[in-house]
Amino acid sequence: MNHTLQGLRSTLHQLDGNGYGAYKRLKGSYDYGEFDLVIDHVQSDPYAPPSSIRVIFALADTSIPHSMCEGHDRRVATADFIARDLTKLLCGCSYRGLSMSKPGQEILERTNVVVSDDTVEVRLSVSLPAGGRRIKGRAAAHVLTNDLPDLIERSALLSGMDQEALSRQVDLYLDQRNLQQQLADRGLVSFVGDGSVLPRSSGDSDLPLRSGVAFRSPQTFREEFTLPSGRTVTGMGVPRGITVIVGGGYHGKSTLLRAMERGVYPHVGGDGREWVLTAPDAVSIRAEDGRAVTGVDISPFIANLPSGTRTESFTTTNASGSTSQAANLAEALELGTSLLLIDEDTSATNFMIRDPAMRELIPAGSEPITPFVDRVRPLLEERNTSTVLVAGGTGAFFGVADHVIAMDEYIPSDVTARAHEIAARDSTATGNDDAAEPIFARRPRRVPQADALSPSDRRKPARGRGLDSIQVGREDIDVAYLAQLVDSSQTNAIALCLEAVTRELDGSTDLVASVHHVMERLERDGLDALVRRGGPRGDLAWPRAQELHGAISRYRKLKLRS
Repeated sequence: MNHTLQGLRSTLHQLDGNGYGAYKRLKGSYDYGEFDLVIDHVQSDPYAPPSSIRVIFALADTSIPHSMCEGHDRRVATADFIARDLTKLLCGCSYRGLSMSKPGQEILERTNVVVSDDTVEVRLSVSLPAGGRRIKGRAAAHVLTNDLPDLIERSALLSGMDQEALSRQVDLYLDQRNLQQQLADRGLVSFVGDGSVLPRSSGDSDLPLRSGVAFRSPQTFREEFTLPSGRTVTGMGVPRGITVIVGGGYHGKSTLLRAMERGVYPHVGGDGREWVLTAPDAVSIRAEDGRAVTGVDISPFIANLPSGTRTESFTTTNASGSTSQAANLAEALELGTSLLLIDEDTSATNFMIRDPAMRELIPAGSEPITPFVDRVRPLLEERNTSTVLVAGGTGAFFGVADHVIAMDEYIPSDVTARAHEIAARDSTATGNDDAAEPIFARRPRRVPQADALSPSDRRKPARGRGLDSIQVGREDIDVAYLAQLVDSSQTNAIALCLEAVTRELDGSTDLVASVHHVMERLERDGLDALVRRGGPRGDLAWPRAQELHGAISRYRKLKLRS
């Protein structure tokens, strides 16, 4: 076969009308002049997942300035810029059959576009056309030898490059990363920039609300950052400690918290949350009725169950609201987190508080749940774990809060002093922790068996199923409540990480160490190192250790050493 553009066109014309399986002859590399086309995988039939192709450039043959590719962070921002441009072209033009993984509002390291020191690689999918189960060779030739070169020519890789826009995105990303890294040194766990637009356009959209109120920091919380580009950003710094967000319904409490949740990732310009940055290891905690829990120490929150079940290593296939929230929190501590993000609306009430009337009616010895209000201060003092909590219906946390922020029509104000006054006179607004001994001194290790993650059907490798589920053999892991999992490409990467963790398990290595080993390898070798079968994939995005650990913890067949 002549491995040129002309040769590929001729081959496809010759294949016209053949059985669909003959498309497999296309696998290989083709010289298009300005770039090489590599066909890595050809779909088995018209109804199978689409074929995988790569377009590979020498960096010097693109319109990308070499300065935009110096260092890992610049390459990530540049690759994201190219990917957004390509997906916009694919959505807006009639390039039938061509597609690629579409970025969301977050800037993540992805494999749809890979930029290195001297090459740029674009990874696309193509649905090779068919009539029934017969090859439509001339239509395929138009897609691969006309549409594809036209797409590339019009894109930011070549004539469509807006170098000023690229430079703005790279500068923005570097500034965001720098600000996030400064948080801990400032004694902060999150930052919300003045002028941010936090509300989204609708419940099922992550785009900003056009008429959204611009955020304005209270003076007592205002911080100023000078960033590498030379710009100065001001906004609300959320200090280390216990912060309670209050306000009337629909005034922006949960919207602020959700923005902080997503602030573990930088956002693209125009999102409205560009300057909402949060400690990168922050974890959102909620109740999750029905989840599986395996060997988790929830005893600081739930103990002395009437059934006699021990909670130092709690296991269930159907957790209640309180036990699921306790497990979610304990797992976050197991992996290590500096910040918990909790919304009263998605929490189990009996896990969070017990008011004085209930404490009087049901004595402590008869109640196995120690509410979170009694544990939030020891978490900070013993584990250096801060909490940001949304409370709309209870003042129980006022007495333990270091800071209280009131939201009024999406504008925050500092009401800490007033909340403390209320707590001082009202016993319903105080926690009641009388523990004399350290509560979180124990740091239990969960040690999986060597085959702890092995699927029941080894013929089915782990794979992501959209944003909410991961299939392992014949089992599905429900990850819908991992609120900081934001992209199905992350779910795909976590599925591959599960296989990597499986190879780490030897019956003596604990779960946290296994997760950290895999993440360290990703840092060193990149996302492509996860792929062991088939060619390179374009549908992966960088996962956090927190969501990988969370997915493993929800696997219903997880097996631990006794």
